[in-house]
Formats: sequence, structure tokens, C-alpha cells
Amino acid sequence: METLKNQISIIGLGPMGIKIAQLYLQKGFQVNVFNRTAAKADQLVREGARLAKNISEAIEASPVSIVIVHNYAVANDLFSSIETGNALADKLIVQLTTGTSQEARLSETWFNSKTAGYLDGAIQVAPEQMAQPDTTILFSGNSGKYLEIEDTLKILGGNLKYLGENIGAAAAMDTATLSYIYGAAAGFLHGALIAESENFDVREYGNIIAEIAPGMGEFLKHEGAVISSGDFKLSQSPLAISVEATERILATAKLSGINSEFPQFAANWLKRAKDAGYEQEEFAAVIKTLRTPR
Repeated sequence: METLKNQISIIGLGPMGIKIAQLYLQKGFQVNVFNRTAAKADQLVREGARLAKNISEAIEASPVSIVIVHNYAVANDLFSSIETGNALADKLIVQLTTGTSQEARLSETWFNSKTAGYLDGAIQVAPEQMAQPDTTILFSGNSGKYLEIEDTLKILGGNLKYLGENIGAAAAMDTATLSYIYGAAAGFLHGALIAESENFDVREYGNIIAEIAPGMGEFLKHEGAVISSGDFKLSQSPLAISVEATERILATAKLSGINSEFPQFAANWLKRAKDAGYEQEEFAAVIKTLRTPR
């Protein structure tokens, strides 16, 4: 396959697709773009991009195409409309559309049947956070294909994570990190209710959270290592402390008359682990009670 030096196609021109196209234009690439609503390409065309009249033209214009559309259903619909039988032959498709591991596996099979290379990826930041040293983007799939374009992908961010040959890994890790983000966000919102109940400025509460977040990240990093090792003997934080903490959060919510759904949920999880006899093990032992669906 021709290696990508200075040309690329971007399929999908939402805010992220536009940002990606602009980043490559700024680096002097020949950027070919396609979007079902062509008017979204107007600014990019003024900046030097070439608008393809259909997806086949966009694919054929570059050895590598980055796809960043609403979901896999949209992506599948677009690619199924390709009329030229060999338009995908020897091309490399980098899928940055959000989806599931199973969708990534099905896509890899389909593209390989068309003799096209395929990588799956997941962007972990918003458009305005792209191209920074700490911009994290996850990739998975054929290692040889990834290495071919790694330098070009580095234009998008300085913290690329190649997760291996399992094509579903990037989508799985994207979902896993989102689980953390929304779990933390739920706790943050409940904390805001507590702050409001004591007439404490929620802005200052947010500042405090930002200050303690790096330390919490290091703690969770340790807990991840504990889970990976399978050795839950006490090493940093006993489950008993967290059982008491979640019970205290729940009691505070009830006494303050604020919503208690989140602390009730957290307290239930930890109580289950306590009842299973893990109270004097590391906090991460909670996962042992979660591995069997209820």
C-alpha cells in the first residue's frame, strides 16, 4: 500500500471531523473531504480542502481515510453505497466513529472482504482538546497497518495508545473510560447537592475536586493493578473504610433532604462486598461481587 505522506481523506464533517481536517491542512496535507451535507465543507474548501462529490471519490483520492460520523450505522450505510467494486482495494480505513467492540469486529470483517486495511479508534477528548501533548486517542487492529501511519496519526494528539491486534479493544476501552467518567460525574453532581444544602459555593467545590482528582487517579491506578494481580490483600485502603464512607454519604443525603439515589446505589454495592466477607481486603475487592450479574 502506498504510504501516507501528505494526503488524507476525512469522511464526516461534524465538529470533530472538521477539526481533524483542519489539523492536516495546517500540516500541509492534501485533504479530501466528504460529508452527506456538502455545505459543511464550505469553510474547509476555503482553507484548501478538496470536496469529493461522493464517498467513492473520497476513498479513491487518498491511501488512507479517517471516518468520523455519528455512529456505525451511518458509516455502514455510507460504505454500502460505494458503487465502484474496487474502490476500497488496498486502502486503509481508520474508523474513529464511536461504537461497540462487536461493531468494530463486524467492520473489520467487512473491510477485509474488500481487501482494505482497517483500524479502529476512539478519541478521548473534545475537538478543542485535539493536537495537544496529552490528547489521548485509542487504536486497535493490525499492528503493521498501525505502524505505517503512526507518525501521521500523531498529528491528532501526543498520547496515542495502541492496544493491540484485537480490533474491539479501542471501542471496549472507550466504553470503559466513559463508565469511569459518568460514574465520577454522578458522584460530582451528588456532591454539588451536598454543597448547596450547606450554602457552599459549588464553583469552589468544583475547584476542590480538580485539586484532588490527580491523587484519585493514582489511587485508581493502584486499584487497577490489584485487580489485574488477583491479590486483594490489604495494600492501601481497606474496604471497611469505604463501606463506612458510603453509609455516611447516604445518611447525610437523608438528613439534608436531598436526592439519595446515588449514595444508596454506592452503599448497596459496598454492603454486598462487606456481606461477602471482603471488609478487610483492598477496596478493589468490590469487583469480586460484581463479576456475576444480579
